[in-house]
Amino acid sequence: MALTFELDPAFDRPLHDGITALWADVTDAGGAVGFVPPANHDEIRPELLRHLAAIAEGRTRLLVGYDEGGAVAATVFLARTTHRLMTHWVLIHTVMVHPRLQGQGLGRELMAAAADAARATDGIEAIRLTCRGGTGADRFYASCGYKEVGRVPGAIRVAPGDDRDDVIMLLPLFPPPRAADAVAP
Repeated sequence: MALTFELDPAFDRPLHDGITALWADVTDAGGAVGFVPPANHDEIRPELLRHLAAIAEGRTRLLVGYDEGGAVAATVFLARTTHRLMTHWVLIHTVMVHPRLQGQGLGRELMAAAADAARATDGIEAIRLTCRGGTGADRFYASCGYKEVGRVPGAIRVAPGDDRDDVIMLLPLFPPPRAADAVAP
């Protein structure tokens, strides 16, 4: 199966419902996407509305992967950094592939499509993301070329007595200049 990716799709009720359902399914399958099982659509909807507000303000872009039947099967949000000294990278979050499709390489396709979208954005040189430790997500992102650049121990409290590391990862989109290419002043 292949996914069809669309960057900045027109947002309508079917897309809203599709993302909400995907988010719930990923949560219920144990995905580290901001909630813990059992998923509650009434909790997910306000979070999605926050993402939509950021999209409307031009701070965030949405990449959606559709399955062969046209259903929402994957998403990632690309958020511009608003700090004037950090506008050269984007933060990606809420990376989701439907559980029934996992293990088929579609997550790598989604991450490659997200990197392509970021590369095509003027001034963006890198992607940063954070993930919940103890889930294997850091190994997945490493397999997509991301490098761990930081870790905050116990920063994520999944439940009382279940604290996880917040793992910070970075993907440079363009190779850094080589020392031999540097021009002397």
